[in-house]
Amino acid sequence: MNQIFYDAVGNNPIIAAVKNMKDIEVSCTIEEIQVIFILFGDVCSIDRIVKRVKDAGKVAMVHVDLISGLSPKEVSVEYLKEHTEADGIISTKPSLIKKAKELGMYTILRYFLLDSMAFENIRQHIVRPDFIEVLPGVMPRVIKRICSSIKTPIIAGGLITDKEDVMAALSAGAIAVSSTNHQVWKM
Repeated sequence: MNQIFYDAVGNNPIIAAVKNMKDIEVSCTIEEIQVIFILFGDVCSIDRIVKRVKDAGKVAMVHVDLISGLSPKEVSVEYLKEHTEADGIISTKPSLIKKAKELGMYTILRYFLLDSMAFENIRQHIVRPDFIEVLPGVMPRVIKRICSSIKTPIIAGGLITDKEDVMAALSAGAIAVSSTNHQVWKM
């Protein structure tokens, strides 16, 4: 199921994380960008936002937790599946990841690494997402520890601002990095 996503990040491990329509337009014009994380929108606009990404031939991943008007319940994932062309979801909520997997969508479980308890939660996660995104992504030693202790592929996100950050995360074992920084998108 996740082979298309793997192929896309294999071709370019930089993922555009977008916060507004200007970011959508810029990322959709960069040929090398193949995956877009949609971090904005509301229940009335998300279908059009996703359609713009899909019309550009990109993989569209919607951060369901950040879409205004959607509740943190499984019905929100059903809504995205039925009313948009989204390829998958990003969420911090395991129940939404589980529902998206049941519906055949790509899944990314996002973790904020605040302390050793958060690290341990990653190692013991019950739901098996296709990918785990760890934030902040500028901790290569921690990323390396995570990659060596779980089999789920890791995406590094948050605070990635330059080539050094990208290379450090990838060298530590992340399969890709996500960034809102337009300069990173063009690397």
